[in-house]
Amino acid sequence: MLKYLIYKYIIRLIPDSFWIRLQFRRKMGCWPNLKKPKTFNEKLQWLKLHDRNPLYTTLVDKYAVKKWVADKIGEQYVIPTLGVWDKFDDIDFEKLPNQFVLKCTHDSGGLVIVKDKAKMDLDAARKKINDCLKFNYYWALREWPYKNVKPRIIAETYMEDESGYELKDYKVFCFNGIPKALFIATDRGIHETKFDFFDTELNHLPMKQHYPNNPNIKIPDPAGITKMFELAQILTKEFRHCRADFYDINGKIYFGELTFSHFSGLQPIEPAEWDQKFGSWMNIEG
Repeated sequence: MLKYLIYKYIIRLIPDSFWIRLQFRRKMGCWPNLKKPKTFNEKLQWLKLHDRNPLYTTLVDKYAVKKWVADKIGEQYVIPTLGVWDKFDDIDFEKLPNQFVLKCTHDSGGLVIVKDKAKMDLDAARKKINDCLKFNYYWALREWPYKNVKPRIIAETYMEDESGYELKDYKVFCFNGIPKALFIATDRGIHETKFDFFDTELNHLPMKQHYPNNPNIKIPDPAGITKMFELAQILTKEFRHCRADFYDINGKIYFGELTFSHFSGLQPIEPAEWDQKFGSWMNIEG
């Protein structure tokens, strides 16, 4: 109850500019330079304060973004939606297939993966989703795009990639619509999550962020990555910076999400020169 009251009333009294600086100091160990930001993480904080395009509210909404993406690149790249609801108890599970994924539309992490409906822990799922529905993701780290997203629940088709047990994430960093790098997330929900970064020529970059590299990472299929770069350019051409995420299901590309604040700009990049490098790609002038 105390945590809820602090979140509900006290945190909301703190101005964005101070809260953003405070969280950066807590997470990164130093104060950000927001007057003349240089690093990628600093510039992400600057964007939180100064880049508040109303379109972002639609683009981070996991349900609303689907129509926007379908209009831009085609419905064939959008994961099918099985249903959308305002309340967990409105879901008719008898109408859902044996395997599906529940997602909250307004946050990051409000996710329930169901591989066998007969074994689903309904009470645990209800608690997790209902807790997430109460939470406005914006207030935690002041990522403005999430502030006015309507909290809802969607069910999506369950998918696995060629591994037969996971769904690797391919995440493309774009700057003014130009892909500059990507990382692949592997082993999620299986072992410790791994992140591996690549340049646009698919050279493995000597850098880490938050998670270790995967010693068994395979160089991705160039044709699939080329297509992801092409789609990412279309989706992000209007924005100073945006990360476009995709999946590759046995050679078929699907859109994942758009992210405007990678790790909320609060995870160190090792070595630090890559924080500078990524920052050099972002033009915040004009």
